[in-house]
Amino acid sequence: MSDRAGTFDGVHRRNLAKLLGLVHLEGPMSRARLTAETGLNRSTVASLATELVDLGLVEERAPDPTNRVGRPSPVVAVHPDVQVIAVNPEVDAVTVAAVTLDARIVVRERIDVDHLVTPEETAALVADAIARWRGDELAKSRLMGVGLAVPGQVRHSDGLVRWAPHLEWTDAPVRALFEAATGLPTQVANDATLGATAEHLFGVGRGVADLVYLNGGASGIGGGLVVDGRLVGGAHGYAGEFGQNRPGIARADDRRAPDGVLEDEVSRSRLLEAVGRASADEPTLAGLLAASDDPAVADELARQQRILATALANAVNVLNPSLIVLGGFLATLAEWNPAALEAAVAAHALPVASEGLDIRVAELGENRLLIGAAELAFAGLLADPLVDPAIVPLVG
Repeated sequence: MSDRAGTFDGVHRRNLAKLLGLVHLEGPMSRARLTAETGLNRSTVASLATELVDLGLVEERAPDPTNRVGRPSPVVAVHPDVQVIAVNPEVDAVTVAAVTLDARIVVRERIDVDHLVTPEETAALVADAIARWRGDELAKSRLMGVGLAVPGQVRHSDGLVRWAPHLEWTDAPVRALFEAATGLPTQVANDATLGATAEHLFGVGRGVADLVYLNGGASGIGGGLVVDGRLVGGAHGYAGEFGQNRPGIARADDRRAPDGVLEDEVSRSRLLEAVGRASADEPTLAGLLAASDDPAVADELARQQRILATALANAVNVLNPSLIVLGGFLATLAEWNPAALEAAVAAHALPVASEGLDIRVAELGENRLLIGAAELAFAGLLADPLVDPAIVPLVG
């Protein structure tokens, strides 16, 4: 915001953002509860709620029936037509969705590709999807922007994709390309960072102050960190690249890639190969692995789980989180034999650092990256409901 913190207008804008943020994260809330949560007086909350209604950002509903004495206060909820477009480009597909302010997926499409898409091609695919949806699912929508979850290193200051090795994107001006193609303000960040954001705000990590998130996708393994309740981006936005670390491999016969990094050994493509598939989305791969009675499949799952455990233990020793969240094919690895994974992590980690540690799979499933990308696209609006969506870094 350009207003000084102490000015009336600055305080007013912050109060509007506070109310919008509460219903964004908590869901529909009565005016009475908003009054209690914000510490503002009832008349101020009523005025702020009315202003957000006039802005088209929330709607007020009739209160639920109650036996309590007195007039129940109206319920404030985000307006369902306020939406953003979330995008996750990968080596085998580009997934696009429209997402509401309360993290609800309105429409979602996985566009399978048989080649590595360029940034320009990705922008064109998304612009085409938006154009098709505007005549149907999004006919009444107010699109506020686009958020991209990219499997690579993204400079948070300007959305430049410095290096997405599996997509073969280098120094790609993705933000500018998407804004030109869609006509919508665009924000870009690393996919795993956005997965961590989504799980921290809306998923299994809700309310957890210290967590490590690892995302397993077609392009490898990335990570996101929440420390003391804050998302960690690093100096330029590149923090969390767990997949590029070299894992400790105790068994010599477990190694498949000489001098390889973690994502060379713990790999979605190796799991697909084990079940005889060239590609599959997350639920399909998980189903194929669960249904298989092939000993070779079980051996590969166990091998990858052992190597993953060493990487997780290293993260525990360094960061001492209370929660590790695993998404994508890493969730499938964890669910295959959770007791074995927990025991292996405990065996490699310092006992004091792993006390009380919980290892969970991502609650938001295959939508986690899209919900994280939507959160990025909504950041400007949530920071200041009175201005048009702006490019506001999620981390910094």
